[in-house]
Amino acid sequence: WTGPPPPIFGLIKKCRFKNAWLYVSHPPCLSFLCSASVLVGAPKASTRQFNVTEGGSVFYCPWSSSQTNCHTIEFDLKGDRNVLINDTNYQADFKSHQWFGATVRSHGDTILACAPLYSWRTKEDIPQSDATGSCYLSVENFTNFVEYAPCRTGQGYCQGGFSADFTTDGKVVLGGPGSYFWQGQVISAAKEDIIRAYYPGYFIQAVSGQIQTKQAHSLKDDSYQGYSVAAGEFSGDGVEDFVAGVPKGHMLYGSVRSLNHHFHFGFYLSMGSYFGYAVATTDINSDGMVDLLVGAPMLMVRSSHGRPEEMGQVYVYLQRSPLNLEPRLPLTGTQVFGRFGSTIAPLGDLNLDGFNDVAISCPFGGEDQQGLVYIYNGYSEGLRQKPSQVIRGQWAAGTIPASFGFALRGAKDLDMNGYPDLIVGAFGINKAILYRSRPIVNASASLTVSPTMINPEEKNCILTSGNSSIPVSCVNLSFCISADGKHLPKNLGEPIFHICILLQARKLSNTKLHSGMTQNFRDKLSSIYVALNFSLDPKAAADSHGLRPILNYQTTHVIEQKAQILLDCGEDNICVPDLKLAVSGDRKEVYLGDDNSLTLTFNARNEGEGGAYEADLYLTCSYETENQTRYLSCDLGNPMKSGTNLWAGLRFKVPRLKDTHKTIQFEAQIRSKNENNSHSEVVACKLEVIVKADVILQGVSRPDKVFFPPANWKLTKNYNVEVDVGPAVEHIYELVNNGPSRISHTLLELRCPFRVQGQTLLYPLEFSTEGPINCTADKNMNHRNLKVSDIQMNTSQGQMRQSQRVKISHHFPVAYKQYVLECLAEYRVKKMPYAIQPKLFPSGNKKVVTPVVWNKPDIENAVPLWIIILAILAGLLLLALLIYILYRLGFFKRSDPYGTAMEKAELKPQAASEA
Repeated sequence: WTGPPPPIFGLIKKCRFKNAWLYVSHPPCLSFLCSASVLVGAPKASTRQFNVTEGGSVFYCPWSSSQTNCHTIEFDLKGDRNVLINDTNYQADFKSHQWFGATVRSHGDTILACAPLYSWRTKEDIPQSDATGSCYLSVENFTNFVEYAPCRTGQGYCQGGFSADFTTDGKVVLGGPGSYFWQGQVISAAKEDIIRAYYPGYFIQAVSGQIQTKQAHSLKDDSYQGYSVAAGEFSGDGVEDFVAGVPKGHMLYGSVRSLNHHFHFGFYLSMGSYFGYAVATTDINSDGMVDLLVGAPMLMVRSSHGRPEEMGQVYVYLQRSPLNLEPRLPLTGTQVFGRFGSTIAPLGDLNLDGFNDVAISCPFGGEDQQGLVYIYNGYSEGLRQKPSQVIRGQWAAGTIPASFGFALRGAKDLDMNGYPDLIVGAFGINKAILYRSRPIVNASASLTVSPTMINPEEKNCILTSGNSSIPVSCVNLSFCISADGKHLPKNLGEPIFHICILLQARKLSNTKLHSGMTQNFRDKLSSIYVALNFSLDPKAAADSHGLRPILNYQTTHVIEQKAQILLDCGEDNICVPDLKLAVSGDRKEVYLGDDNSLTLTFNARNEGEGGAYEADLYLTCSYETENQTRYLSCDLGNPMKSGTNLWAGLRFKVPRLKDTHKTIQFEAQIRSKNENNSHSEVVACKLEVIVKADVILQGVSRPDKVFFPPANWKLTKNYNVEVDVGPAVEHIYELVNNGPSRISHTLLELRCPFRVQGQTLLYPLEFSTEGPINCTADKNMNHRNLKVSDIQMNTSQGQMRQSQRVKISHHFPVAYKQYVLECLAEYRVKKMPYAIQPKLFPSGNKKVVTPVVWNKPDIENAVPLWIIILAILAGLLLLALLIYILYRLGFFKRSDPYGTAMEKAELKPQAASEA
């Protein structure tokens, strides 16, 4: 059995009681019955009493393995009773909703059943009544019923019978937490005296030998003494004492009192923990003295988050000597608001180990508040801290929680199989559930491994795989399993066992037992563990009661033995290496924002006398990254033999550095699994984290040269658009960060000469920017509010651009010369977005020059157009007159140089040629 402890109890039978809350009890064995029976209280059950609503009842259920038929015990058939006082009938008591059966106890053939909310008229002349409580005893085989109501003597809202118990010698102990303004009260009388004092028709009877607590000072009001009661011998005189829980006493911290010997104790646990809500007595450490258990179901426990949470606790007190109770480590619940410790029930010795066991309820714990019941086993020092079984309710919470475990009773063997059983009440669903104990098997096992020292070189076994045979090293195993117990079936069946081999630091290996030992495993230093795991056959036949046995939860189910691998380390089989390591890097610093390529060189040596097994070079890095692995492991050999000298280089990047540390440190170490000198010294390689930014400032003038004044430009005194001012000049500046680190707060200053020789040179129009830039100027931009044209700029990712747009002003004095417009831009990085800052912040400047070429002025020599036209006309007229005069003078009549035509004809060709 490799899981949690096996279940001791198995669900056998469920009994349903309509419209009933449950409180469960059962007698050890009624004398007139041949077998055990069960009594179930149903406080909200309807009865045959005249004019009584939900008076409550008690059901008697004889035990049978086949079926359980329950019927009502008629303790009281009468309805509300009247008394005649001064010839007037008064209603003396009120039985509706009295919760009869809320408390049920038995002693031999006597059954005690109480109705804590039974009301009785305290005075005849007023209609007020108090819930004094009332109980009935059934004696003589249900032939006689005796009423016992000791709180009718003026205790107030007593609720007698809210809790009850029997001592071993038959004394009745009642708790009435409402007496005397809720101070509470405990009352006790022998059952024989109660029967003897009873007289039908009398409401108040004096019981001989009755003892009870008295009213105390008003400071004790609202203490709830008697909320729970139990009987046990604590004084050493052989007479049982009464123990009562006082859950609201001691300034609301709660306490427990022993009434016979004024024994009183409590702890400052937490206010309102209800310490004393439940008390129980049993000998859990088997020393012959009764021990005490106290429930505090509302105790607050501080959680891992530091917040208090209601978990509940049960406190265990071992009686070391008379009236000397030693507190042990308390049991703490695990379910928030589960009310762990609401009910505590002694179970007897479940596993027959000589120590009594205990059941503790957590009625609102588990999924959907279905309720839990924990089984704790006793031992020589009290109760074990972990439960051997947790019984879970089968009914999820509805409008009312099932309250599984609100009532518990045990320590009785109902099915006569030799083991005590458990009854669990769940009043929210009107059910009582019987859980029967299964027979316990005490088993032991032994395992032997031979040889214990395995030589991998000796392959004395053959492993067959398919058609091939592989020689392997092997070991021999022998084991033996024996079992015994009480009240066991004749045939337990064959035990189920498994054998596993565990290698590599006790991790389960897939290597089968018959596979032998090969060379493929890595861990040669650690022992080889062979584990034997055994359990009972679940298909074995059940006993005569229909129950299959289980292994004792204390049984060691897994037996381990080990063997070792023979190493090449001398006669003692112990290797002692001497590991040395040297590390060097190719750089001393890394930059924030860079990928930071890095090369580390390692030199690993083993200068010892033995090999280093499972030797690894382990490299760690201290810097913080996101989603990055921060360690590296390299195999150096298995083994890394003596005299080994290895060189290795590791090239990698260190990206996404954070500025939380000014340095990053690489630490390298050789680690092996040897017991001696297993590690080398840690070698550190430290790099400084640097902030570095390469910032460039660039500038350009557009246009690169300006002519002034422009063509067709007219000087005006009043102008409305930018064209009236003069030619435009635009200076563009670009600040580029080439990294690798980022910059955040950078100051860029721009200076330009707006005036020259006392005259205005430039008219500033506007600044336009791209990127995270905020600009301010000591001159008003466009102070005349001229209409300007839009300017488009190209963006460049990762850069910041600034453009200054100005106009050459007409106020500059006119001169026939050339002037150079020179603007200076300076930047200074003030801050970088890191916790680490550079030793020297980037800074620089850039000059942008624009030559201004002045055109020749011709404004003063300008000739009007009409003069030009008149001059042209006069010139044309003069020209015409001159032509006419020349014509008249014959200038245009010229003589022919060759004479007349006749003279031309007389010329001969030769003469012509000679000519």
